[in-house]
Amino acid sequence: MAPNGGTYFFILMVAGAAFAEHPGGMPSDKAALKDITKKLMMKCHSKGYPAPKMMLLKSFFNSSDLPAGDRTADQSNTPLSTFLQILNFVTVDTSRDSVIQQTMDASEKMMWNCSNLPAMIKMMRSSSEPSACYMKAFVAPLSWSALTARTEDSNFDSNDYDSLLWAAKPVLEDIPYATMKLPPKVEGKNMKKMMNMLREVHESMTDDQRSEVLNWMKEQITQSQFNCTMRPPPKEKSAPIHRCKQSLKWLDLDALTMMGPYLTLLSPDDVDSSPKEKLCDFFRSAQFNSRMTRATKMKPSLGKKFIQRIQECFSEKQFPENMDKLGPLACYYDAPDLTPDLSKNLLAQLEDCDSPITSKLKKRLINSVMSNSSSAQALLDLGSSVTLLSPKQLLAVPKKNLKDVLKSLGPSIKWTRSQLHILVKKQLGDKKCAEMLGKDLMALQSVAAGLPSCVLKNVKAQEILDDPEGLRNVSKKMRKGQLKAMLQGLRGNLSTSELVQRLQGPLLHSVSLTRLDKANITSLEEVENKTWSLTQAAYLAKKMRDLKQLQYRRLHSVLQGITCKMIDAVADSSTLDMAQALTDTPQWLSKVQAGCVARKLFMTLEKERSDYFQTITEKEMDMIPSSLLLYLPPWNMTDLPDSVCPVFIDKMETANLSLLPPLAPSRPALTQRALLCLAKGEDLTGLTAADVLRLGSLLCELQPSTLRLMAPDVIKFSLQAMVSCQHIPQRHRTGLIQLVSEAFGSPSNWSSDTLESLGPLLLLDERAISALPNKPWMKDALVFLRSRLTHTSEALKRKIFDLTTTASNEARKKRAATSDNTGNTVAPTELVIEELGKDNVYWTAAELDMMSNSTFLATVEILGAISGYSAEQLDVLSKKAVEAFGPVSQMTESVVVQLGCITQGFDSSDLAKLPISLDTLEDIGHCGWRDSQMESVWKSVAQHDNLTAQQLGAAEMVTLNRFICGLNPDEISKLNVDAFRDAVGSMDGIQCSSKVEQELKNLAVTVFGNPSTWTEARVSDLGGIVAALSATEMASLDPAVFSFLSRSCVSHIPPDSFAVLSVAQLEALGPDNAGMITSEQKAALKDEQLAALEKASTGSLSQSKNSDNSGAPPLSMEGIDAFMKPLLFLLVGFLLL
Repeated sequence: MAPNGGTYFFILMVAGAAFAEHPGGMPSDKAALKDITKKLMMKCHSKGYPAPKMMLLKSFFNSSDLPAGDRTADQSNTPLSTFLQILNFVTVDTSRDSVIQQTMDASEKMMWNCSNLPAMIKMMRSSSEPSACYMKAFVAPLSWSALTARTEDSNFDSNDYDSLLWAAKPVLEDIPYATMKLPPKVEGKNMKKMMNMLREVHESMTDDQRSEVLNWMKEQITQSQFNCTMRPPPKEKSAPIHRCKQSLKWLDLDALTMMGPYLTLLSPDDVDSSPKEKLCDFFRSAQFNSRMTRATKMKPSLGKKFIQRIQECFSEKQFPENMDKLGPLACYYDAPDLTPDLSKNLLAQLEDCDSPITSKLKKRLINSVMSNSSSAQALLDLGSSVTLLSPKQLLAVPKKNLKDVLKSLGPSIKWTRSQLHILVKKQLGDKKCAEMLGKDLMALQSVAAGLPSCVLKNVKAQEILDDPEGLRNVSKKMRKGQLKAMLQGLRGNLSTSELVQRLQGPLLHSVSLTRLDKANITSLEEVENKTWSLTQAAYLAKKMRDLKQLQYRRLHSVLQGITCKMIDAVADSSTLDMAQALTDTPQWLSKVQAGCVARKLFMTLEKERSDYFQTITEKEMDMIPSSLLLYLPPWNMTDLPDSVCPVFIDKMETANLSLLPPLAPSRPALTQRALLCLAKGEDLTGLTAADVLRLGSLLCELQPSTLRLMAPDVIKFSLQAMVSCQHIPQRHRTGLIQLVSEAFGSPSNWSSDTLESLGPLLLLDERAISALPNKPWMKDALVFLRSRLTHTSEALKRKIFDLTTTASNEARKKRAATSDNTGNTVAPTELVIEELGKDNVYWTAAELDMMSNSTFLATVEILGAISGYSAEQLDVLSKKAVEAFGPVSQMTESVVVQLGCITQGFDSSDLAKLPISLDTLEDIGHCGWRDSQMESVWKSVAQHDNLTAQQLGAAEMVTLNRFICGLNPDEISKLNVDAFRDAVGSMDGIQCSSKVEQELKNLAVTVFGNPSTWTEARVSDLGGIVAALSATEMASLDPAVFSFLSRSCVSHIPPDSFAVLSVAQLEALGPDNAGMITSEQKAALKDEQLAALEKASTGSLSQSKNSDNSGAPPLSMEGIDAFMKPLLFLLVGFLLL
């Protein structure tokens, strides 16, 4: 059946009204439609699709029977001309038919008929032309506008509705704010179709958008099925539709089916709105599991509520037999003891569950699965949970079975060091340095990360270089010492040039600057498709410049090494192309580079027109990459005309603020300008939830006092949206917490659902965390919130520790109610230690001392993986180690691997007796060793591996890493110079005593020459050794190298050396390095130096605009609005301060 022409007449009327010009301005609907079309067309363009030829356009738009009365007076506003206008905005391609560039013939402009849209959609669905993408981009927003129109005529028949949904889908997939304008009401079958499409685009949405869709779905279901609303009663009396009763059972089988993955966003109260028999039918049909595929992670309170309700559907014995239908609910199921087969079924569903509580359940299930067999199939049934096998269980697995399992599991499995030690020993037997064939190495997969360096040195290049994917897999989890050893083996008979060309991933990163120089790279083709380290990129960028092959669009990871000098040297005519090329791959762009590119671009544009930003057009604004527009100085931001607001808001909506320094003055200026654009000259009470979403990351910059100017419902929406913020300015946090409490009530009274939803905001305040009540569900909620945070505060870690140990202690008290033990000190248990993980650092020394020997033996590797113990804690733990394993002199290398950081608790004489091998060192290097201990550790290693300083090769030096600080000055002077040259770039975070640092610095000067000649690549390569330069040497460094200093190096420079840095050197540090400066270093600086440091911190492009505006034009009648705008801008700016 053909689409109904009358329906499409309505559609065209909507489109025509949307695209029609309005006297005195551009209505927001038209601007929005054009904007969406432009974005979708740009996506077509970025995919390389060619612009459509005129013949194809005519076949889509051609129709000559448009009634005369329907023709617009202004023929420049026909859909075809509008299409061409937007297309030309997106891409001007001279190879296209010249007809497009010419004025359209009047008769062609009129060839648009209301019956054309269905034909267009039909042609697009059957077209294989890549250029049809642009027509789809044009029709999509028109179709979505028709679907969401609030009119009685918008009742489409089934075929029409299907066509519109298909055409409109790209809008929901690619335009973030589209979900803020969903159809006000959809009837019957069309509602199911609309919800089906919303399920299909679920993955492409943010959490805020999904929440909007969920609320819309609930409203559609209750209005359509029960003739009531869930919305709050309106202030003004309107059409009589009553509020739904709280007892309404609206979540029936149809609703559950239609909502699909959006079910994970329900509240626990919503689950109670589902009739028991309907929820049971939904679960039994296995739809719950299938509909939850790729859904967002469920909150604990909702997961437990679903489990509780679903368990009511079965008897206690029946429920375990239906566990295969649980899907994501398995993460919240507290399973009883199960048979091996049922344990295997449940274990398979726990693959994506990562909470400490789930780990305990997994271990119990593993014991059940392995109780009957340790066959290869039993191991395969464990999946990734095989890493939870105990050392005893691993030892019992036959070697052949293990080999089959490793091949099946792939390279991503993460083993503990003790497990790796056992697995490697099972493969190598007693021959620690046995020669291994390349195919056997590849078969080890993730276990290759446990191989000793002596094995890797003997690997034959030809055996593994022919399998680049396999080589990348086995090397991805290797430590730097292993990688350097493997490189030594791979060099074999291959030239350095051939080896570098065949390497990828971590192994390529291990190639030193010296080796890279010997590779004799002579063309861009040799480097463009590889991922290089920062140090290598700095070397290669300079190499490409010298070869005159600095083609920015082809540099990829080499872009990391581009310097501000290179950027400044770009010709003005090529600046925009260079800027766009650099920002096309923002993952390789630093804040320093972004600032330099922005400065160069803005200077170039203002050379073209001194008032460029005062008179900038939409197309000119669109050409400026979003990540560079962020750097526009505040005075230029004020000058932007209102006409570019649509483009400006588009860019801010998707801009990544992580490239902008936290203290950049443009942050508040960007926020002010965005608010002015959205408010359109009105106050902020008129902003809607959709407006707020269009702020993008700038929403996170809003001060609480600014939020208070919005409508109450928008304030609530904004706060809920701010939960996703990666960064909120410190100065805003106290006021924001207060606003949250005012909007949602005191946190002490929150339900688990509210805390899970708003928790990330509350957790910004350490005092608020400590004040949270110890409710039964609190621990689960905080553990869930912790998994969503990029940074966990000490207060939150401590709160989770207290809640975990309190619950454990209360349970123990109940069990021991009749006991005579009245002590209050908590003794750590195996289960609690496993659950706490790295939070075990919060046990007191007295509590650790109460730990039983069996508990210590069972959990020693967990405790040994923790750095940051106090001296008192280490003293207790080291004594526990002696009690469990015997005297230090009797401990084996396997025991040392398990003890990890606990070995810090031994005194120097005991450390020297420990059987510490070089291969063990990289596992304990992060523990925070004292200088005096490093000497003892080096002695232990030298004795165990029969090493001297002279014998240390590059691989051994890299493996020693910061333990090289344990060598005395005489030993450092005897280090092999060539080995040091090859190793130093892979040695991270070397910070020794000043005496040892001086010796290492002297060695570096001997090897690499006078510091005044060091390049950006060399400074990056040397890392922390640079901090040991004398004041004179530090002052001689080229300012250009300072942004390439490592952050740890910057904070380690002595204040007296830091005080001699010039203004140019300090400014060149860049925002990240400037943020590492200590108070002692600052105190040594003069005012001029402090000003330079401030400039580096903020990433400022230049000094403030000169206040002398003598050349400014007088205010004209034409711009009364231009006079009022700065006043409003300043007012909003004042509120943002």
